[in-house]
Amino acid sequence: MEALQVAAIWFGLAVLSTIVASRLKISMALVEICVGVAAGAIATRFFSPGAMGADLPWLRFVASAGAILLTFLAGTELDPTVLRLKWKEVLVVGLVGFLAPFLGCAALARFALGWSSPASWLAGVALSTTSMAVVYAVMLEYGFNKTEFGKGILGACFVNDLGTVIALGLLFAPFTYQTFVFIGVAACTLLLLPFLTARLTARYGNKTAAVRTKWILFVLFGLGALSVWAGSEAVLPAYIAGMVLARTVSRDQFFIRRLRTLTIGFLTPFYFIRAGSLVSLPALLAVPAAFLLLLAGKVAAKILGLHPIIRLFRRDRKERWYYTLLMSTGLTFGTISALYGLSHGIVSQEQYSYLVAVVIGSALIPTLIANAFFMPRHLLSEEEKASEEGLASHRRDGGCLHG
Repeated sequence: MEALQVAAIWFGLAVLSTIVASRLKISMALVEICVGVAAGAIATRFFSPGAMGADLPWLRFVASAGAILLTFLAGTELDPTVLRLKWKEVLVVGLVGFLAPFLGCAALARFALGWSSPASWLAGVALSTTSMAVVYAVMLEYGFNKTEFGKGILGACFVNDLGTVIALGLLFAPFTYQTFVFIGVAACTLLLLPFLTARLTARYGNKTAAVRTKWILFVLFGLGALSVWAGSEAVLPAYIAGMVLARTVSRDQFFIRRLRTLTIGFLTPFYFIRAGSLVSLPALLAVPAAFLLLLAGKVAAKILGLHPIIRLFRRDRKERWYYTLLMSTGLTFGTISALYGLSHGIVSQEQYSYLVAVVIGSALIPTLIANAFFMPRHLLSEEEKASEEGLASHRRDGGCLHG
């Protein structure tokens, strides 16, 4: 099938997802995942397993680029000032969010399902994640990314997923000279990144079209390529780069909006729909108990571990449950870890299908429940009120706002 035909089909699915999400008033990212599951099942049933083109090299690259850019944008939302004030919350919630499902799901896979020790540890790693892609998409869609509440959740997600990446590396990835080369080059690049970005923008920002976008893509893809070469994952340096550039990039909201349009309008539909299309429904229906057990284990471990901890930092009931349920999601690093296990022979194709399905299920179910029953809308009202008061004050002082 021609590339344009495949792209047309996938963007048709993306448009359908947007319409359904708008009608049902739920997150577009979650609908794209569900549409991907349904489209993948239909394509496999009536055509062939590869009929959607999910494994085409160019499509895999676009989906990977979507994950990298979305993770970078999530990093830019992490206000360093807020994180310094909330460092205890971010650190404690993130660590518990990683350790509880990591140990719980590894034990469940080993002793309840009889998986091998390596496969069980891989399951623990894959199911320990919190989906930065889903959480950020939800934060952005409803406006929580502008609140200290949302910034705290994003910070805890980072600590959680950092634990996942470190565990995957310590347990399975070989430590070679490539690892140290990657760490050294990445550290130097990230240290100089704010200065270089500011100088490049000041010198060429008003002369060369979209120079900042080109520069950021160059840095992200360069660090991503080096990360993959060293046996790590491309999304981790992207997230850290976003954090490093948070102050520099956030000064220009028009630039951020353009970058979001590129990412959410073009790239991320491929990522989310592809993630859903990878689920093998026949494998799940053959032994659904394993899927249900792992899904219940992941969500239960997250809730039982996190809710008492989050209660120390959030007094409002809706805020606590919304925080807990969003931290119970999984997608990006979960599918990456599962795919790593499959490609290195740590898990079988059947085990891989279970893990990916559980990861996707954990992205859908907790988020749907959170948005339906526990959304803390009062925080959005407070944010809007603060913005209006700030605007009124600015106008009284004779200020002028530029779009």
